[in-house]
Amino acid sequence: MENLNLDVKTVNVIKGLIIDAIDQAKSGHPGGAMSSADFGYVLFKDFLKFDPQNPKWFNRDRFILSAGHESMLLYSLLTLIGFLSIEDLKSFRQWKSKTPGHPECDLTPGVEATTGPLGQGFSMGVGMAIAEAFLRSKLGENICNHFTYVLASDGDLQEPVVLGSASLAGKWNLGKLIVFYDSNKIQLAGPTKRCDCTDYNTLFKSFNWQVLEVNGHSHSEIKNAILQAQKETSKPTLIIGHTIMAKGCATLEGSEKTHGSPLSPEEIKATKKKLGLPEHKFYLPKDVLEHFRSRFSELTTEVREWEKNVSNLSKEKKELFNLITDGEKHSFTLPDFPEDKPLATRKAFGMCLNALTDQLPNLLGGSADLDPSNQTVRFRERVGLFNALTNPEGRYLAFGVREFPMGAILNGLALHGGIIPFGATFLVFSDYERNALRMSALQKLPVLHIFTHDSFYVGEDGPTHQPIEHISSLRLIPNMLVFRPADANETKYCFKEALAQKSRPSILLFTRQTLPILNEKIYPQIQDGVRKGAYILKEPKQKPEIIFIATGSEVHLALEVANKLELPVRVISMPCMELFKEQPQSYIQSLLPSDIEKRIAFEAGRTDIWHQFIGLKGTVLGINHFGASAPANILAEEYGFTVSKALNFVQNYLQNL
Repeated sequence: MENLNLDVKTVNVIKGLIIDAIDQAKSGHPGGAMSSADFGYVLFKDFLKFDPQNPKWFNRDRFILSAGHESMLLYSLLTLIGFLSIEDLKSFRQWKSKTPGHPECDLTPGVEATTGPLGQGFSMGVGMAIAEAFLRSKLGENICNHFTYVLASDGDLQEPVVLGSASLAGKWNLGKLIVFYDSNKIQLAGPTKRCDCTDYNTLFKSFNWQVLEVNGHSHSEIKNAILQAQKETSKPTLIIGHTIMAKGCATLEGSEKTHGSPLSPEEIKATKKKLGLPEHKFYLPKDVLEHFRSRFSELTTEVREWEKNVSNLSKEKKELFNLITDGEKHSFTLPDFPEDKPLATRKAFGMCLNALTDQLPNLLGGSADLDPSNQTVRFRERVGLFNALTNPEGRYLAFGVREFPMGAILNGLALHGGIIPFGATFLVFSDYERNALRMSALQKLPVLHIFTHDSFYVGEDGPTHQPIEHISSLRLIPNMLVFRPADANETKYCFKEALAQKSRPSILLFTRQTLPILNEKIYPQIQDGVRKGAYILKEPKQKPEIIFIATGSEVHLALEVANKLELPVRVISMPCMELFKEQPQSYIQSLLPSDIEKRIAFEAGRTDIWHQFIGLKGTVLGINHFGASAPANILAEEYGFTVSKALNFVQNYLQNL
């Protein structure tokens, strides 16, 4: 191996680390990691801008491994930098390791995004590139000026979320987004030609991308392509690297058998001999480290210059920089609502959003082609449409009918840092966005996911547009807050709680139909109650015999039924189950004492999830079937959500106990 030049030797050492860690773990994905190794090496050694001492440096280039199954390539590169150690590689895929099977941004220094569900890393890269362009326009090129690099696989590009995100990236002229497509033409089940006939060169050019094709194992071609990509300021760039699956293997080059399984002992021995590697595991010689780190002094100098630039910022820009980098949000005020004017909670949300436009200068977001319905139009008109080339200070992202790309792009905005991202669509279309919502929660990102038209009260549009199971199913996502406010005032305080989050996303569910406004003079407990997730809205003069629990529009129904029932009734509004369950047991017991077993939940959705609060003897006025196309008032009558029908429901429940 001493006769190899250091570039080749370093790539071979990286491949050896990939093979050894996967072999030790007895699981992993060597093939793609080996086919991408040349690009990863060239990018990290010669181009990637970072602080060798601080993986979270603000102005670093972002690198997203969209092909998350190639994690051992990234971990090997991070080891060469010094962010990880050989011991970390030895614990690949093990309990409490810094090197999990797929990259996780909250576990591993140097990992920018949690990836694995294919396609989403690409889309999160689009979000990061938006954040860079916007913050560069606000802070100046000497403070925020970096590239976003993505490594994507054949499988990534087959996911439709990539195509939606790529179209938006081209529309938004994200010139500092560079994607390397490792086209090894092999996936888990075999050759890609079995399932894909796409001409990605032509396709991405039609999306307004610069497309370059290279030999993905030629370092000179890779370098020239990256340089050309960096010079293109008006278009994102796709570098199609034609590679060989498991490049370097003794007998399994080009084989799908290397996609998701360790190499055999015989193959490892033969491959190491072919690559000029010693047989012992985790070989990482000093000359390789020194060669790889030859640019570190230059990188450190650039970081020190950047720090001087920050210290010389104007007062106004320094305040914005501090707001962006310390993670704190501005103090802000939200509107008051007159009690005599019923208001749909979606409109209350729109009024809150409009009030925050100037108060939160780093609030960016948009709607999936439902701007008027989601009440985001005034925000759009005031802040302008974002475009990295023509209007980088624009804060409205016109996503079009692309719910899944929207959700993943919002995650990228949050991951970059410095941005408060929100996106809106109808609740029923949260299904399209579902895995991006899950990835928001998994990555602990304080994204605001807005969903309007939250029940069968959508009415005439019919069952395709009327959410039934969605509220309950979204509550099943760990580390996610789901808010369903009862009126404009609860909306305001739910929005405030969502904005206060630092390590979890929020889903806010709003009505199409108008609702009465709860008078804060009569109900002064609303604000504190929302903060706790649930609170007593109405308490009888004597000890309650039955408890009503309700959310959203059904809170008002529960109040009206309670007023007509000839029993002492406690009415609880529960805008956020998750916050309520986090309260001290004493508070939970004060609302739901164990000696009151007569309990009814009111919610226009699936009933199953409510049994954790109503117990075995309780019941739910809900809906466990699809809706129908008819005016909302007709549906309310048919489904039992009128006062008279609901009162009968309660009385029948009491009689049958």
